[in-house]
Amino acid sequence: MAMGLLHLPLPSPLSSFTTTQPLPSHSNLCILSRMVTRPTTVAKEVYDESIVRRSANYQPPIWKHEFVQSLTSEFMEETCLNRRDILKERVKMMVTEELVGDPLRQLEVVDELQRLGLSYHFEKEINEILEIIMNDRLHGEKNYNMEWKKNNLYATALQFRILRQHGYHVPQEVFNEFKEEMETCSICTVCEERAKGMLSLYEASFLAMEGENYLDEARNFALKYLCNYLKSNSNGIFSIMVRHALELPIHWRMQRLEARWFIDVYERKPDSSLMLLELAKLDFNILQSTHQAELKHVSRWWKSTGLGEKLGFARDRLMPNFLWSVGMSTSELHLGYFRRMTTKIASLITIIDDVYDVYATLDELELFTDAIERWDIAAIHQLPDYMKICFIALHNTINDMAFDALKEQGVNVIQYLRKVWVDLCKTFLIEAKWYYTDCKPTLEEYLENAWISVSGPLLLVHAYVFVTKSITKEDLEGLEDYPDIIRYSSMIFRLSNDLASSSDEAKRGEVAKSLQCYMNDTGASEHEARTHIKGLIIESWKRMNRLHSSNSSSYFSQTFFEIASNLARIAHTVYQHRDGHTVEDHESKDRVLSLFINPI
Repeated sequence: MAMGLLHLPLPSPLSSFTTTQPLPSHSNLCILSRMVTRPTTVAKEVYDESIVRRSANYQPPIWKHEFVQSLTSEFMEETCLNRRDILKERVKMMVTEELVGDPLRQLEVVDELQRLGLSYHFEKEINEILEIIMNDRLHGEKNYNMEWKKNNLYATALQFRILRQHGYHVPQEVFNEFKEEMETCSICTVCEERAKGMLSLYEASFLAMEGENYLDEARNFALKYLCNYLKSNSNGIFSIMVRHALELPIHWRMQRLEARWFIDVYERKPDSSLMLLELAKLDFNILQSTHQAELKHVSRWWKSTGLGEKLGFARDRLMPNFLWSVGMSTSELHLGYFRRMTTKIASLITIIDDVYDVYATLDELELFTDAIERWDIAAIHQLPDYMKICFIALHNTINDMAFDALKEQGVNVIQYLRKVWVDLCKTFLIEAKWYYTDCKPTLEEYLENAWISVSGPLLLVHAYVFVTKSITKEDLEGLEDYPDIIRYSSMIFRLSNDLASSSDEAKRGEVAKSLQCYMNDTGASEHEARTHIKGLIIESWKRMNRLHSSNSSSYFSQTFFEIASNLARIAHTVYQHRDGHTVEDHESKDRVLSLFINPI
């Protein structure tokens, strides 16, 4: 059971990602004193076929183009869509009429709608419920009976979590009345009713912000209690939910995958609503058919580029890249373009990452980075053929996306999209030079570069262009320095990646990751290094939670903010057990089957 992350002492945050400075210049990195001057002509050895190139021995893709194109679904038929509309109206009636006067049940239904993947249909109704509950919380002593949550840890923690998930500020002091109970409560004496409250508290604690130390203590206590509960209660639905939470909390989970899991669990709960269950299953299958159509589109594009066939040294990972796009997505009704374009972006990142990490020589990488910076087809005559293919595919794809934005909104975004590709390739180049010069950066030096090289900023700047209805030059300029929401999400992405992939990458001889850097800095063991990195992840989430609560990023839409948060969530999912982006079997295969192939 992967629970080590969840009861750790929190380290002091690194200064390199707690401030709002512009993009690091890397001037302090050890490699710069030994950097090779950028060549202006191609060295003869660049084309020398005798060059011994590295190989990561990546496995071929398990999801073939022909298989993807063969996917079919019956759930887009009119009878299914009409039935969904009928069920939606019945649920709206239940939420707005039948549950009035029962705040706890209203919160439970909101939670169920979210976990079943249905909340996007009921945003108006959910917001109205939460507005009433928040107002009652603020003025409850004067005009409202608050008995429903008095001395009820489960109800108090559920209200805290749901309100914070929706951007309302609820202080941690709402748990003060339970402090004495937790201080005197024996972890050895367990029962399901108390465990229900502890599970609710545990999930709520992941909505903590910086400085809320009591929630850290509450999480640790709840964790110990729940682990002890599982020792004597290993069966049953509630035990399944406890184990699921201890592996990864709700707040960190990919929403569509959570919906697929929770539908199965919800069906086994004795108090489940058959109406909600039917709607959840039908809606999931309808969305799956939508995802299949999107997947077919990007699969045709990918085959047309020839990158999978021509660049055999690189990871051909269209399906995992599509999983990333679905994981980052929010409102399922209107983000098809976002998912298709993000899949293309992620596929190009994966290929180019392998060019830098695995195959190219340092001279070739200097030339390729220069070509990206110039963004000029004429610059590719210096490149070897495999790089020409990469550059043309990238150049054409990004220019097409910029043309879409210009056509739809009258805004020229190409310089901003080019800029993030240049930033990414420059960080890739720095890591390549670390490898070729055997440079061992400190953890701080590594992270200054690595939160950009993980590609989070590039994905999110493109996402902003894909989902923003009124793009402005001022907003785009604000994105150039990568605001905090991009920084913290990308840091979680990077650290989650490192925890899963650093061992395999070290065996391939790649540059040291955060674990190795911390071990080199401090002499710590690998276990101690993992503890430290997991603590940094928790700290980054706290800062994300603070941004969500304060709404300080005024020029970001709620959709963009959710996409940035979801990038961190899908990173947790992909790297939960191993590098699920590189290794397509095991959990990754099961997730693809359940989300995109097999209907419920």
